[in-house]
Amino acid sequence: MDISGIIIGLLGGLGLFLYGMKLMGDGLENAAGDKLKGFLEKITSNPVKGILVGTVVTSIIQSSSATTVMVVGFVNAGLMNLYQAAGVIMGANIGTTVTAQLVAFKLTAIAPIFVGIGTGIVLFSKAKKSREIGHIVLGFGILFMGLQFMETVLKPVASTPAFENMIVTLGQSPILGIIVGMLATAVVQSSSATTGILIAMAGSGAIPLGTAIPILFGTNIGTCITAMLSSIGTSKAARKAALFHLTFNVIGTVIFTLALNPFTSAVNFISPGADVKRQIANAHTLFNIVNTFILVWFIPYLIKFVNKLIPGDDKYELVETKYIDERLLETPAIAVRQAVKEIIRMAHEAKQNLELSMQAFKTDDEALIKKVLENEQLINTLEADIVSFLAKLANKQISAEDSELITSMYHVVNDIERIGDHAENLAELSQEKITRRLPFSDQAMSELEHIYSYTLTALNTSIESFENNDATKAKTVLDIEERIDSLEKDLRSTHIKRLNSGSCTAYSGTVFLDMISNLERVADHAMNIAESVYNR
Repeated sequence: MDISGIIIGLLGGLGLFLYGMKLMGDGLENAAGDKLKGFLEKITSNPVKGILVGTVVTSIIQSSSATTVMVVGFVNAGLMNLYQAAGVIMGANIGTTVTAQLVAFKLTAIAPIFVGIGTGIVLFSKAKKSREIGHIVLGFGILFMGLQFMETVLKPVASTPAFENMIVTLGQSPILGIIVGMLATAVVQSSSATTGILIAMAGSGAIPLGTAIPILFGTNIGTCITAMLSSIGTSKAARKAALFHLTFNVIGTVIFTLALNPFTSAVNFISPGADVKRQIANAHTLFNIVNTFILVWFIPYLIKFVNKLIPGDDKYELVETKYIDERLLETPAIAVRQAVKEIIRMAHEAKQNLELSMQAFKTDDEALIKKVLENEQLINTLEADIVSFLAKLANKQISAEDSELITSMYHVVNDIERIGDHAENLAELSQEKITRRLPFSDQAMSELEHIYSYTLTALNTSIESFENNDATKAKTVLDIEERIDSLEKDLRSTHIKRLNSGSCTAYSGTVFLDMISNLERVADHAMNIAESVYNR
């Protein structure tokens, strides 16, 4: 086989390997569903819990880079501090070794069986969970077929004098091996892919354990490139999280390179008589577990070091969105949950504007009106950012359930923005009342308070039902909204009587009618939000 044929074969095998890993990871992620969404929300200041969370999430999504990029996004959004992020990053390094352990099994001969079974499940199963299991099985089979393809291509290469000389050179220079592993991983953006190539080379007899181990060390540094790139243009805290990831892996590589011979002996002791493929997988796992165990005790010192390299306050200053970040799109199941949180935040901003505008009307406080107008700008910004995020999220590989939720979220965001507009209208009516010094009778103020109370209840209930996906609570909004419609008609009738009796001026009457009309429209949009829940 000529060099071009080898390169093409290697690229094809690597493509199958990466696609299989992605398919399996997506299947596991979708099958995990809400459990995966809740993992990263349970992180505390306890680094051990952070390590466990990072390990579990990375084992599911099959990518430490994706987990770390997601952590950078959380830190950038102010949802996680650097101390919390440290544990998750360490755990991600352990979780990524699961892929190497899987590919070290001698399953290449039966890989087509997995492909056949997985394809059958995906094509003929109607249940969502069953299809996701099919994707996992199919991805597993494709992964091993790619591995087998790479082994087959590399076998004739292993016996060539040039390749043998290269392996000897790498074996004599651990630093060169580290650089090779680092560069290869930086190019393919996946330490699991580089490890897969190493295992394929070992399977073809092309590389011994002693040469593979420094390359493994290098893959741990190379995988940091993705997070470093993703941190460009983010907050200082996010850049510190990416730098912590790099520092952690560099220090571990230095420690284990200095103890290379004892480490190699330890791997041979753990798996005596095993083939090189299994030993490489064990070396990968042992390095990351021991490195984490050593450095977890030094997290405060590592953070101090990172703070010196990137000086400045870690405190996050909220500008626009708080819960969503494009880096979260790497893991759609979690991105969906974060989008819901951002929408809830937007809803509370709109509700606050409603409350402020009514308070301004009752107290003639122009400072409250100014606050409403400022908040309205934030609401409009949130709408644009959330819709943009949802559009990108909809193009990711997501479950049918999440796809339906995203569709409903578009409508909910629009309804919340309209509620903000009506709150702004109420604030402008309050300004008119103040400017014109319009009189309002106690009866008129009482009636406004009455319909406002119902409207606020409808809005609160709809927000709670959307946040908790509570269809029962959502249905109660319909009854409240019907009561508001009836109340608006009654208030219009009594208002006309006040006009006829001369107890209300024309200007005051116009403002009154506009007030109850805007409150009724707020209730309509609250009902739309509730309908998105019980119709889902």
